[in-house]
Amino acid sequence: MTVIGNYINGKSSPINSGRILDVHNPANSEIVAQVGLSTAEETQAAIKAAADAFESWSKTPPLRRARVMFKFKELIEAHADELATLITLEHGKVFSDAKGELIRGLEVVEFACGIPHLLKGEHSLNVGRGVDSHSLMQPLGVCVGISPFNFPAMVPMWMFPIAIACGNTFVMKPSEKDPSTTYRLAELLTQAGLPDGVFNIVNGDKEAVDALLTDPEVQAVSFVGSTPVAEYIYSTACAHGKRAQALGGAKNHMVVMPDADPSLVIGSLMGAAYGSAGERCMAISVAVCVGEKTADHLIHDLTEEIAKMKIGDGMSTPEPHMGPLITAEHAAKVRNYIDLGVGEGATLVVDGRDTSHINEGKGFFVGPTLFDHVKPGMRIHQEEIFGPVLAVVRVDSYDEAVKIINDHEYGNGTAVFTRDGDTARKFSEDIKVGMVGVNVPIPVPMAFHSFGGWKRSLFGPLHMHGPDGVRFFTKMKTITSRWPTGMRTGADFNMPTMG
Repeated sequence: MTVIGNYINGKSSPINSGRILDVHNPANSEIVAQVGLSTAEETQAAIKAAADAFESWSKTPPLRRARVMFKFKELIEAHADELATLITLEHGKVFSDAKGELIRGLEVVEFACGIPHLLKGEHSLNVGRGVDSHSLMQPLGVCVGISPFNFPAMVPMWMFPIAIACGNTFVMKPSEKDPSTTYRLAELLTQAGLPDGVFNIVNGDKEAVDALLTDPEVQAVSFVGSTPVAEYIYSTACAHGKRAQALGGAKNHMVVMPDADPSLVIGSLMGAAYGSAGERCMAISVAVCVGEKTADHLIHDLTEEIAKMKIGDGMSTPEPHMGPLITAEHAAKVRNYIDLGVGEGATLVVDGRDTSHINEGKGFFVGPTLFDHVKPGMRIHQEEIFGPVLAVVRVDSYDEAVKIINDHEYGNGTAVFTRDGDTARKFSEDIKVGMVGVNVPIPVPMAFHSFGGWKRSLFGPLHMHGPDGVRFFTKMKTITSRWPTGMRTGADFNMPTMG
C-alpha cells in the first residue's frame, strides 16, 4: 500500500522516519491508505522550500496571483466529485455533506481571486504642506496552517488561498486521520500554475507541529482544533515571535422561544445537531427551551424525526442521513459521554450507543442521541462531545437562557429561534458569542465576512477568512513622502514641518 508522504517543491517527497499510521474508512474500519509522520528535519525541508520561494512569489503582481486562484477554482469544480469521494472515504461524512464542505471552501478561493482589490492600501493627500501618506499591505513570509480532521478540504481552504494570494508562501499540516484530500488540493494548485515551493504539505504529529511552531523562518500560524491544543499552539507560536490565530472548541446553544415556528425549529435542529455526525465546531449540541410546553413539544417532535433517520456508509445509495465517526477511539469517547450523562441524572430519550445493526456492525458508528432535563454544570453540557449528542435544557425565561450561554466558557456560535423581532435584536446584542444566528441554526459567515468565536473558542485578535484573513496574512507599512519642487541636492532636504 502506498504511503502518503509530504508535498514539497511541487512534487511528492517520501517520509523516511519509519513511523507510519493507517488511514481507515470509518464506515467499515478498512485501511484505505497509510501516511508517514515527518521528522523535524523533514518538516524543516518544507519550510526551507517555502522560504526559498518567497522572494519571487512575494514580488509577483497580485493580478497574476489571482489568476492562479481562478484556475485553481476551475480545477476544484472539475474534480469536485473526486475530492468529495476522498472526504467521505477517509472522514465518513455523507457524500452530499462532503460536496457542501467543498463549496464552502471554494467560496474562500473565490474571495481570494479578488486579491488585487483587497490589497489596495490607503492614500491621503497633503497630510502636511506638500506631504502625502500612503500605506502598503505586504506579505509576511512563510506561513503555516494546521487543520483538524473534520473538514479536510474546507478548513485548509480557509487558510492557504488567502495567504498565498497575499504573496506569502505556505506549509500545510493536515490531520493524519484523513490526509488525502489536502494532498490532492496541492496537486491541483501545481496544475493551476502555482510555482514550486509556494505551497507545501507536511504530514506528521506533534514532532512536525513543534518544528513548525519554533522555526525562525515561520512568520504566522493558523490553527483549528480543540481548545487545549489551540491554547498550546497559540502560546508556543507567540513565544517564538510569530503571529498566531488558533480556533478552539465550542458548545453551541440554540434558544427556542415559545413563539418559534415548530417545523423550522425541528428541521433546523436535526441538521445542526446530527449533520456530519456532530463532528463540527458549529454543530448545535444544546437546545435551550424557554417554557415547559416548548420543551415537551420539541422532545416529542425530535424523537419522531430521529426514528426516521438512516445511518450508514456515506457513499451508499440511497444516501443515509448520517455517517460514522472518524475513529474507533472517538466513537468510544462519545459513548462514554452518553454513559456519563445517564450517570449525571439527565434523561436519555434516544440512546445511540448500540450500533450493531448499522452496516452489519462494521465501522465507527454512534447513533443520534437525545438527552432531556440536562442541567448547567453537567459535563455533557459543559464539555465539547464532538458527536451526535443533543442536550435539551429547560428554562423559564429568556433571561435565564441568555445567562446559561453567557456563563459558558465557550463562545463560538449560537442561535435564537423566534418570530419576534425585538427578541431577536435583543439576543443579538446581549449574547457573548462570536457568531449569532437568528432563525439560522449554523451561522457560519460567508467567505467575504470573517469566521471566529469569543472566549475560549478563539485565541488571537483576528478571525479567519474575509477581511480579518487578509489582515492576518499581511503587515501594513505606512509611507510619508515629500517631493521638493525645483532641483535640490540631498543636502538641501530636511524633514517637513507638519501642520
